[in-house]
Amino acid sequence: MPLVNAETFLAQERTAIIGDAESALARSHAQHYEAAGEVEVRRRLELLFECLLEGIQKRDLGPMIAYAEKLAEERFEGGYDLVEVQTAFNALEEATWRRVLEGLDPSEFAAALGLISTLLGAGKDALARTYVSLAADTHAPSLDVRALFAGTD
Repeated sequence: MPLVNAETFLAQERTAIIGDAESALARSHAQHYEAAGEVEVRRRLELLFECLLEGIQKRDLGPMIAYAEKLAEERFEGGYDLVEVQTAFNALEEATWRRVLEGLDPSEFAAALGLISTLLGAGKDALARTYVSLAADTHAPSLDVRALFAGTD
């Protein structure tokens, strides 16, 4: 099997990866993604994939972080749960990993999976930090956990 770098391989596998991620997201039955429809979900996954591919090509986390922060704002305003949005990131990550493990030479695994995990991890981190910040700014009610500690006085 000839060696292929990660960005070339991912660009070649783009359609299959997005299709696999789309199927995984559909199986999650995330309320807002089901309501958005297949065409919109595919468009969103394509945007996320393009951020991933750009980050790998340029070795730059900036565009992924900026996209995730913008996405957090949009989805927060749209009433999405953070878990729903992270499910989309996870679906793309799992689909990408699966294709890498099936299609690349094992000597390429570490580099490819490291790049993918670093970029999507930075995106998920930025997404979560922004989402939590927005929730704190709107004074969202927090969970009262005092009942969990009854009798510990």
